[in-house]
Amino acid sequence: MATKYKRILLKLSGESLMGKQGYGIDTERLDQYARQIKDIVKMGVEVAIVIGGGNIFRGLQGAAKGFDRIKGDQMGMLATVINSLALSSALEANGQPAEVYTAINMYPIGKHYSYRSAIESLGEGKVAIMAGGTGNPFFTTDTGSALRGIEVGADVMLKGTRVDGIYTADPEKDPNATKFDKITYDEVLARGLKVMDLTATALCKENDLPIVVFDMDTPGNLLKVIEGDNIGTYVY
Repeated sequence: MATKYKRILLKLSGESLMGKQGYGIDTERLDQYARQIKDIVKMGVEVAIVIGGGNIFRGLQGAAKGFDRIKGDQMGMLATVINSLALSSALEANGQPAEVYTAINMYPIGKHYSYRSAIESLGEGKVAIMAGGTGNPFFTTDTGSALRGIEVGADVMLKGTRVDGIYTADPEKDPNATKFDKITYDEVLARGLKVMDLTATALCKENDLPIVVFDMDTPGNLLKVIEGDNIGTYVY
């Protein structure tokens, strides 16, 4: 089976890992993700992954509650490391080798991130999971995933969310919101659509990294995107 992409950067949201629990990590959801990822690696796709930490801690929300913003963001970075370890564990339990990289040196929890080492892992058929965001405060994991996707030479950034694409407004709040099949980076920025933060969108635009926003919580969707099915929204 031919695949549309050879190397992808998959961005997963921390919130999605909560599943139906409403907090923490739902092992069923984790296993579901791991099986979908293993399936596309078996097809020859090289998979790099960045996961958010919103199921455990969000720096911005912490700052609003009186946390120092820098410390709040550092707590958020550590939350992404916890999620990355959980996903690597689920992948390995499914027989799929994975390597965790951390933006700041946290050996032996993970290898200190280097794009060369990550590319080597991808070439060996391992899933490379990049934790800790960019390693700096004030940058989101969206920006971290755009940066890592560009560094490892991904063909596309797949942003797995709870919604099936980008809409004119929040479909969970506005029943009249309509979905875009395709949209340019400039239009995303001009309309102020909350796909990713501005820095991440600008970074993808400057480096010609297309984005596909799709619903990752429906099993089989990741495979459909890889095979080139027109699901989700393509940002170019």
